[in-house]
Order: sequence, then structure tokens, then C-alpha cells
Amino acid sequence: MDTSHPREEGTPKRGSPPHTPRDHLIWAIFNTLYMNFCCLGFVALTFAIKARDRKVSGDVEAARHFSSKARCYNALATAGSVVLPLLLGALIVTGVIHLNKLAQESVGFFTYQFSGGNDEDQ
Repeated sequence: MDTSHPREEGTPKRGSPPHTPRDHLIWAIFNTLYMNFCCLGFVALTFAIKARDRKVSGDVEAARHFSSKARCYNALATAGSVVLPLLLGALIVTGVIHLNKLAQESVGFFTYQFSGGNDEDQ
């Protein structure tokens, strides 16, 4: 190992491209087509396209900004589309359990026989 020349940490290696931000375009397309909660997938898609356009034009700082927004909206769309059906399912299950308990109590109430009714006839 050659340690005679210390390498500068800020410069990229020869032949490797500088770090470019991800545009999250595939994730945004998926959210737009399949899990479009409150149109957040569409908003994520527009920011992903803007990030890709800025990356192609060479404006890395703007591409990072739009990439960050696209990632945020994609995460919100995915979380909303996963959490809301789970919450709805939990509400349905608890509602069915509550209605079952209520129905059992109602059956017990309506099948109650008044034993004092025969005493009044005599």
C-alpha cells in the first residue's frame, strides 16, 4: 500500500462521475398509478421529473432540492396508502366485535321472561 501521497478526500476518483442525486422517478410512477393517496403520488411525480430535468441540465443543487421533495412526497404517499387501509381494517374489525357484543346483549334482553306476569292473573 502506497502511503507516500495522501489523497484528498473531497476530490472524486479519476473516471468516476460526481455524485448526482437520485430522482425517485420509478417510485413516483408507482405511487401515481397504484397508490395515489390525495394526489401525493402525482405531486411526487412532478418533483421527480423536475429533479431529472435539473440533473440532465447539470444543476446538481436544484436536482438535490427537487429529489428531496420527491422522496418526501413519495414516502407520504406510500405511508398514507399503507396506513389508511390498515386503519380502516382495524375499525371494521372493532366495529364487528362491538356489534356482535351488542347483538348478544339484545338477544338476552328480548328473551327475558317476566315471571311476575302469572301472579297478577290470580
